[in-house]
Amino acid sequence: MNRLVDSHCHLDFPELAGNLPGLLKTMQENRVGWALCAGVTLERFPAMLAIVKSQPNLFAAVGVHPDTETDGEEPAREADVETLVALAADPKVVAIGETGLDYYRLTGDLEWQRERFRTHIAAAKLCGKPLIIHTRAASADTLRVLKEEGGDSVGGVFHCFTEDLDTARQALDLGFHISFSGIVTFKNALQIKAVAQSVPLDRLLVETDSPYLAPVPYRGKLNQPGYVLHVAEEIARLRELPLETVIETTTENFFRLFSQAKQ
Repeated sequence: MNRLVDSHCHLDFPELAGNLPGLLKTMQENRVGWALCAGVTLERFPAMLAIVKSQPNLFAAVGVHPDTETDGEEPAREADVETLVALAADPKVVAIGETGLDYYRLTGDLEWQRERFRTHIAAAKLCGKPLIIHTRAASADTLRVLKEEGGDSVGGVFHCFTEDLDTARQALDLGFHISFSGIVTFKNALQIKAVAQSVPLDRLLVETDSPYLAPVPYRGKLNQPGYVLHVAEEIARLRELPLETVIETTTENFFRLFSQAKQ
């Protein structure tokens, strides 16, 4: 029987970190075979990697989230190319990220954010691993920086996609995949549903972004990797495809993109 991959989650976050056995059990019950934990700060990375290394079906990405300015009360440690490449050398680390641009909550001169993004792209190119892209209220600059820095040479995924079809097409033109979260199950997410119907099936991934954005019927509750089944079910409904086709294809897409990940 085919199994799904949750291509983006945060099992190290406090809401989930204390319940790993329960999360793994729910994954198994919901035909979710693997999950990728995305990095958000360098401070948190060792604890996240320890979780990932404890299970053969978990993978990691290393990065500093674009709108991270502090980690608790202390300024967040900034990433440099050498550090990212060194951390990515671990065989469990299959990608660089999450990285990108997020202008939603921040104002003023955000060149520091663009420089952080460029650093991650340079590291991905050096270590030959794909990028996990976060973009919010910044799609034009995200695409521009990727083009300027040659991000298309490594590719990757635009995770938790919430932009319009034109942005999706430009990302696809750069060789990137598009990943959909529980938002695609929300009744009013018409733009995202339309994109989910249009993305080529061989470039499509599914995710939870847990502990956030739980899909219907769990909307508003704590999210977890096992719930990615509901994302796949909605995409199958939107595209008028058998669920098995969506499961099989998105899993194949994941292991092709994140080629270091082992089934």
